[in-house]
Amino acid sequence: MTNKEYADFLLKTDYDYNYYLEKYPKRALKEGQMVTRFAPSPTGFVHMGSLYTSFSDLQFAKQTNGICYLRIEDTDQKRLIEDGINGIINDFNDLNIHFDEYPNHGEYGPYIQSERRDIYASFAKKLIMEGLAYPCFCSSCELDSIRKEQIDKKDRIGYYGKYAKCRDLTMDEAIARINNNEPYIIRLKSLGDFNKKIVLNDLIKGQIEMPENDIDVVIIKSDGLPTYHFAHAVDDFLMGTTHVIRGDEWLSSYPIHYELFKVLGFKQPKYAHMAPINIKEEDTVRKISKRKDPWARISYYDEMGIPTEALKLY
Repeated sequence: MTNKEYADFLLKTDYDYNYYLEKYPKRALKEGQMVTRFAPSPTGFVHMGSLYTSFSDLQFAKQTNGICYLRIEDTDQKRLIEDGINGIINDFNDLNIHFDEYPNHGEYGPYIQSERRDIYASFAKKLIMEGLAYPCFCSSCELDSIRKEQIDKKDRIGYYGKYAKCRDLTMDEAIARINNNEPYIIRLKSLGDFNKKIVLNDLIKGQIEMPENDIDVVIIKSDGLPTYHFAHAVDDFLMGTTHVIRGDEWLSSYPIHYELFKVLGFKQPKYAHMAPINIKEEDTVRKISKRKDPWARISYYDEMGIPTEALKLY
């Protein structure tokens, strides 16, 4: 079996990755124009932190005569709420905030990740053909056992090195297990070395040095949908994102994203990691919480009679 046949055996797709590279050509941008995106998950209401980030995305696109599009990241199907996508769109409409491209409007759609399943699978197959991704059959119990061993030995947590049990399975061994109806996921076969460093030139925080990623992260889950990391790389490249403006809780994920862009052969966008909105409580400072703070909800301000323009200005 060739590498291509093996990839076709592992993942079924309607088209290969070249089809999608042609379908989504590079955006025709003038010098200085920015393409940004606001990419919420439909797991709850729009909160103040989301509003803060979206304003940054929209403002930078606007002041450069660029584009800001709305992308819905719904690959975590277990956490979705009913009518969550319309809820997000309606919340922004109520605030008179409008994007240039929407889930139902734009040339680079669909902008809802669960509707892009074939796109992600086609690029995962590319990595499999190049020996840069592989099927993993480890159960949750096996992964828990690996984690316990790492904790006991005070090693780093993750699926890497000797802990990557399925990394060196032969093609025949994997096919036999699949034919035996064993469930599997697809992992990146990382080329990184944790002892080597990469440098992020963050547009807010400046130069940040980090270890390379050496973890074989999951890229396609057992339900056929991608993980956030893989979808982020594929979508931001195909949709022509030039600048990723996001909360600094994602800073630690940068080495994974750096490697995914590199192995996929994609030009990486520029990154700007923003500090979160915090609340001071006596002597402690914490991040605003959707669960704890009623004022995290956008609707709270409407209920309090605070005008929309005042909220936006604030």
